[in-house]
Amino acid sequence: MKNIKRFCFGVFSIILLLHSCTKDLNQYPTVETTSESVYTSVEGYRSVLAKLYASFAVAGNGRGDADPDMAGSTASWGYLRVYFNLQEVPTDEVIYTWAGGDNMTDIQYMTWGASDTWVNAMYYRIYYTVAICNEFLRNATTEKLATFSSTEQTQILTFAAEARFLRAPAYSHAMDLYGNVPFVTENDPVAAFFPPRMARGDLFNFIEKELLEVAAILPEARKNEYGRVSRAAAWSLLAKNYLNAQVYTGTARNADCLNYAKKVIDAGYTLNANYKQVFNADNDKRTNEIIFPIEADVAHTTTWGATTYLVNGPIVGSMKSSDYGVLSGWNSFRTLREFVSIFKAEDKRGDFWINGQSLDVEDPAASSQGYGLVKFTNLKDDGTYTTDEGLVSTDFPIIRLADVYLMYAEAVLRGGGGSVQEALTLVNAIRQRGYGSSAGTIEQAQLTLDFILAERGRELFWECTRRTDLIRFGKFTGSAYLWQWKGGDMNGRSVDTKFNLYPIPTTDMSANPNLIQNAGY
Repeated sequence: MKNIKRFCFGVFSIILLLHSCTKDLNQYPTVETTSESVYTSVEGYRSVLAKLYASFAVAGNGRGDADPDMAGSTASWGYLRVYFNLQEVPTDEVIYTWAGGDNMTDIQYMTWGASDTWVNAMYYRIYYTVAICNEFLRNATTEKLATFSSTEQTQILTFAAEARFLRAPAYSHAMDLYGNVPFVTENDPVAAFFPPRMARGDLFNFIEKELLEVAAILPEARKNEYGRVSRAAAWSLLAKNYLNAQVYTGTARNADCLNYAKKVIDAGYTLNANYKQVFNADNDKRTNEIIFPIEADVAHTTTWGATTYLVNGPIVGSMKSSDYGVLSGWNSFRTLREFVSIFKAEDKRGDFWINGQSLDVEDPAASSQGYGLVKFTNLKDDGTYTTDEGLVSTDFPIIRLADVYLMYAEAVLRGGGGSVQEALTLVNAIRQRGYGSSAGTIEQAQLTLDFILAERGRELFWECTRRTDLIRFGKFTGSAYLWQWKGGDMNGRSVDTKFNLYPIPTTDMSANPNLIQNAGY
C-alpha cells in the first residue's frame, strides 16, 4: 500500500497563483480548508505534509491532475514531468517526437530563451513547493505548538524537519537549473514583497546548513515509513550537492561528498538483486535500495506526468503496451546513437527496442527513428498490472543507493580521499547486477572519471541526472562532446556555455527589481 494514501492526501486543495511575479512567491497558498482549521491536530499537520510530498508528483488535487494547484497554461504539468524534460530532453539520452506541438523544440535543441514555457513551468513549480513548505513551517513554531502535548509536539517537529528537507531539493533544483534565484523562507512576511536575489554559492550554504540540521532530527536511516524521508535522504542530498560544489560555488567539496556518501553506504541499505524491479509497479517494496521516492498510485495519487509519463512516453512503434503494464504507447521519446554506444550487448540495463527502429535520427519527429528504450514499467513482480486509462503505480526513485555508490566512486577519483578498492567494489556490484553475471566486472585501471560518467548514464538514465552530470564533466555545452541534434544540428554542434543555466523567466525579471538575468540571455 502506498503511504501517500495513508497521509490523507485529499484533505484539502491548495491553489497558488505564481504566474505573475516573484513578489508573490511568498504568499500563503489559498486553501479551501483554512489553516486555522487544518493546523489543529497531528492529523491535520500530517495531511499538509502529504501535500508537500505530493507536490513533486501531481499537478493538482483531483484524478489525473484535475483541480490544479496553479493557474495558467502550465497548470497540468507536474514537477517531475517538467524536471525530466529539462534534465533529459536536451541531452544524449532523449530525442522527443512531439517537440513542435509540445513547445519543446528549443529545449531539445538547447536554444531556449527567458520566455520558454518549460523553463517558466519548472521555475514556478519549484517555488510552489517552496511556498507550501514555508507555509507549513510558519505553522510549526514553538508558539503555534504550545497547545499540543509533548508527544504531539515531537511528532509535528519531525514533520517540520521533513518539510525543511523537502524544501531543500526544491531549492537545490533552483540552484542547479537557474543559479542565482529569489529566496524566501518561513521567516519572511506573508504579504507580497520583492524577494531578495540569493547568489548561487549562498544558496548552496543555506541548503547545506538546513540538511545538516534536519539530519539530526529526522528518523534514523531506514526507520521512517516508506515514502517519507530519513536522515539518509539528507545525507544523500548533501553528497549530491557536494559532488557538484565546484560548479555551484567554485570550490570542490569531494571529501565532504565522500563522507556523506559513506554514511549512507554504511547505513544498512543494499542493492536490489533485480535491476528492473527497482522501476516497476511494486517498487515500493525496494526499501533496501530506494532512499527517497516520488510516489504514484493508480487509485489514489494519479497524474499524467511523473511516472505515467515515463512509462507510457517511451513505448514506440511495434512495442506492445501490455508488456509494460499500460493500455497504449505515446510514441514520445526514444534515445540517440551516442547513448546507445556506451552499452555493451551483455549489459541488460540497455534493453533497446530495435524492431522497426533505425539507430540514426534524421527527423526528430519520426518516432521510428532512434532506438526505443523503456526503464519504468507498470508491471508488478508477478507480471500482472493494474491501470486506469494508462495511469500507473510506479514510484520514481529520486534518491537511491546505486547513485550514492557512484557518487562515492567519483569523489574518490576526484581526490576526495577514501578507498579506491572500495570504490571499485561498489562499481562492480552495480555492474554485476546490470549484467546479471560477472561479465560486467572491471579492473582498477578501467575505473576513470570518463568511465564513471558513462556508468552513471548506464545505471541512472532517465532518472533526471544527465544534464547535471554532463555539466560537471564539462560536456553539456561546448564541443567536447557532441551528439545527434545537439544545438539543432543532425550531427551535433558546439553550444554556448550560457546554456549551462536556464534563464530567469521574463515575467519575474520584469516584476522583481532585485533580480539579475543570467549571463547571455
